[in-house]
Formats: sequence, structure tokens, C-alpha cells
Amino acid sequence: MKPIIAPSILSADFSNLAKDIEMINNSEADWFHVDVMDGIFVPNISFGFPVINAIHQHAKKPLDVHLMIVDPDRFLAKFAESGADSLSVHYEACTHLHRTIQGIKALGMKAGVAINPHTSVQLLENVIADIDLVCLMSVNPGFGGQKFIENTYSKISSLKDLILQRNSSAKIEIDGGVDLKNAAKLLHTGADVLVAGNTVFNSDNPSLTISLLKALS
Repeated sequence: MKPIIAPSILSADFSNLAKDIEMINNSEADWFHVDVMDGIFVPNISFGFPVINAIHQHAKKPLDVHLMIVDPDRFLAKFAESGADSLSVHYEACTHLHRTIQGIKALGMKAGVAINPHTSVQLLENVIADIDLVCLMSVNPGFGGQKFIENTYSKISSLKDLILQRNSSAKIEIDGGVDLKNAAKLLHTGADVLVAGNTVFNSDNPSLTISLLKALS
């Protein structure tokens, strides 16, 4: 099974965003990964609905939107309207996680749950059968270009066991520090989706880098 490759728009060139969107459209990438940060849940601010709408207008592949915001329930409908195909909320930001998941699905989007590096995958036990995606943060969320946290491999294995135990169809997505050196091991351990930001957009040939990631198994 070939991995799903989701280049992170956060690392794109915002002075020439249309060019990078077109590159992803023409590449072997599968999804656009869109990080939304509010400056409260994480110590950084990214972009809002006008930029997401613009990406959606030009993107020919699904938008995988990752919310790093507090109280995401306020904006679920707005993200659906902006073109999100899948929407991941943070376990740590949701008081009533199951209700939030239901709300995402009711709006026609795939539902994902993201967890920070310190959060145990076992805390997803009661929702794993209801979600489509688990986004494992392999760096502390908020900034690109951070060093990959090695404990991620152990978390992938534990999460894979939980998915099998609960007969879940959830995919495992790895977000943070993914590169050509660790990607194969991540996939071998059980990852399905690789989010790649700096690895893609800082390379001399972003499209080729995507192809190299896609060729791994």
C-alpha cells in the first residue's frame, strides 16, 4: 500500500502561493495539509478562512485541515464551507470530543483527532472507532522545522494495536519532522499518512521529493 503524502502549506512560499499549489496539483501528492493556529492553543498564528478559501479554489486534491485552536466547535461549519475535506481537532482542546466528532461528520467532512507528543494514544480508546484519522504530532505543535521526537515510533505501534483491537478504519498521520531519512521507518511501523513541510518546500526539487516519499512502502 502506497503512503498518502500531504505537503504542509504552512511551509510554502506565501509570496507565490499559487505556484506552490500548482506544484502540488501536478505532483504525486495526495492531499494538501493545512495547519490553522490561533496563537492561544499554540504559540503561533497561521492563516484563516480567506487563505483557505483561496487554496480551495485552486487545489485539485483534498484539503486535510488540522486545527490547532481552542474551542474548535465554533468554526466547524465555517471550515466545511471553506472546502475542508477532513478536519482534525486536538484532543487537548475539546471538552466534549465525541460531540465535536459527530459535528464534523454531520457537516460531511472526515473527522480526525490530533494528539500532542505528551498525550497517550490510549486516551482515544473511546472514540477510535468513530474517527477517520489520528494525527500524531511528532514535534511540539506551533512551528515548522522542529526536530522529530523519536518516541513517535512507539506511539505508532500502540495506536496501531488500538485500531486493530477496536476494528477501526482510522488512518495514522504523522505530522512534524518527517523527512527522507525517517519516512520509511514511520511507514514500516504503521503510519499511513506523511505530512511533509520543510522537507518538500525547502528541497531543490519539491515535486521529486514528493515522488521519493510516495515511492516508499
